[in-house]
Amino acid sequence: MAQTAPDQDQVLAAEHAPPMEPNAEPISEQPAPSDVAYSVFTVPQKKAIVLSTSLGAVFSPMSTTIYLPALNQIAGDLHVSISKINLTVTTFLILQGLAPMMIAGFSDGAGRRPAYIYCFIVYIAANIGLALQRNYAALLVLRCLQSAGSSGTVALCVGVVADLITSEERGIYVGYTSVPGFMGPVVGPIIGGVIAQYLGWWWIFWFLTIFSAICFVLLVLFLPETCRKVVGDGSIPPPKLNQSLTGIIRERRRIKAGISVDAAQHAAVRKDYRLKFPNPLSTLVIAADKESSLILFCSGLLVAILYATTTGIPYLFGKIYGFDELQLGLVYIPFGAGNLISAFSTGKAIDWNYRRHAKKNGFPLTKNRHQDLTNFPLEKARLEVALPFLYIGNIASIAYGWTLDYRTNLAGPLILLFVFGYGCMAAFQVMQILMVDINPGNAASATAANNLFRCLLGAGSTAVVVPMIDKMGVGWAYTFASLVWIALSPCLWLLMKYGPGWRKDKKERQDRKEKAKAEKAGMEGAKPELSAIQESRVVEEQVQEEKVPATCTPEADGQDKITRYVTPVADPQKVD
Repeated sequence: MAQTAPDQDQVLAAEHAPPMEPNAEPISEQPAPSDVAYSVFTVPQKKAIVLSTSLGAVFSPMSTTIYLPALNQIAGDLHVSISKINLTVTTFLILQGLAPMMIAGFSDGAGRRPAYIYCFIVYIAANIGLALQRNYAALLVLRCLQSAGSSGTVALCVGVVADLITSEERGIYVGYTSVPGFMGPVVGPIIGGVIAQYLGWWWIFWFLTIFSAICFVLLVLFLPETCRKVVGDGSIPPPKLNQSLTGIIRERRRIKAGISVDAAQHAAVRKDYRLKFPNPLSTLVIAADKESSLILFCSGLLVAILYATTTGIPYLFGKIYGFDELQLGLVYIPFGAGNLISAFSTGKAIDWNYRRHAKKNGFPLTKNRHQDLTNFPLEKARLEVALPFLYIGNIASIAYGWTLDYRTNLAGPLILLFVFGYGCMAAFQVMQILMVDINPGNAASATAANNLFRCLLGAGSTAVVVPMIDKMGVGWAYTFASLVWIALSPCLWLLMKYGPGWRKDKKERQDRKEKAKAEKAGMEGAKPELSAIQESRVVEEQVQEEKVPATCTPEADGQDKITRYVTPVADPQKVD
């Protein structure tokens, strides 16, 4: 009778369970989640770590736009044309796309903290130089250096999220990290305009120096190392270079509580720990992947439309509505509000759709546990959320262009900026999460690849948007840009259909490579053992040859003497 109730419960649960997809595996054959916690950090600790790294990531987007209101002032002081000053914006965006390729692979192997230290040192030094220089060539070079230092923090921030959070819960946390990326361009022009007007343009860089130095000190003291190749699930003490004040405190508490370190996990992470020179190869490999390249192109094209919209705001609103610098900065507020609301609401929708597909496909739902997602329809679970927002954002962009073309009431374009900001932020956030999901263990490199496409396409759109508006008109310019994306959107529908198969094939290729590598390592490891055995045999033969004769015994029949060799022993009387 004790077994009857559970069987009945299972039957009832099976009757009322949601229907499984045709290609889904039976529940009994689905991969069970690991019994080991994915991360030893508590939920409040995870939130604190993610929010602190998000603060560190705000400098890259903020540095892009904070000195835009001061371009005319800088051009006058340095006695150069506006075109030359605009070139510093273009080169900044190009370096913003290229620099994370170097730092991302470095952080995935050596840890997040050394990468953060490098980025902030370069960034702070560049800001000091920018505040002191009064030469165009120095401005151009130091802006590139500033971009190289700040842009890596965005990839590092997403890498930290992947270190701490499983795919099931990743939506809401990536939402936190996306806020700085879209709030920076909104807040930057406002701060830059106020500083340039009342203190002078060079104080923009002194502000960034002070702000970044404070953030740098806090991160160095309190941000723990999270890279899974360095600290595993967070329980392995990191090397001294990766250690923080909070890490030392946690380690002492664990020792005091008698919690031992997993020896096998400790040996595994220490075996692969290396401080290597930054190498962009890992990012380029991800960018060349079939599935990743489709996501990167679609998300990059979306961000290009976004940059074309935000870059055109000063030109269009100044020309149509006669706004000054301060009023132009305020125009960004509706766009930023849409970004902010989207960042905190979209994550819940992403996680909800993940749970829905997990139940439909019989995947167990367990928080803070690693799970093999090879047969899970990640592409459907993510892109079903992204696609509606993508179409909403592009339709809003078309409408925004025509409201400006017909010079409607100011409320029209401002409302559409809010809708456009909400849709673009939500879609980009989802595709960023999908990039991390399909590249496990290389989150920072995946984000760097995303950043590469985003910045290069964004740099191109900022360069052509004003000429397009002048030649085509503002309505047709934004309509053309949005229709190009809508025409290419079927790529994401193909990704939902064929993506799981591509991902499974890629994993099988990786498994074969790792197996071949392990077999090769095993053969190489067997060679020293074989040599040792052969050497021991040679030594044994030499010992046998060096044995001395112990006694000579004459035979009773008087024949020749036969010498009998025996091994010398401690007691000669025991020899027969």
